[in-house]
Amino acid sequence: MSAVSAAARRLLLAPGPIARAAALAVDSAQERWMLSQRREVRRSYVAEVVDRPGDENAREKWMLAQPDEVRMSYVREVLDGS
Repeated sequence: MSAVSAAARRLLLAPGPIARAAALAVDSAQERWMLSQRREVRRSYVAEVVDRPGDENAREKWMLAQPDEVRMSYVREVLDGS
């Protein structure tokens, strides 16, 4: 999820039910995971990663700053594929 289209950005900022419905339609486990997150998590991703295209470490910094619950859900749902 590096370069984000205007439509994808709107989905990231959408209310939970809309984002979760969109998550059912994507193939990427990473995109599905992100769209399934709470709105505040998705908003922080937009602010700290999407809106900082010149920061090549933005995504990693964002993930490392997340609470354990968020990071571990990424490990389970994306990296381990469960």
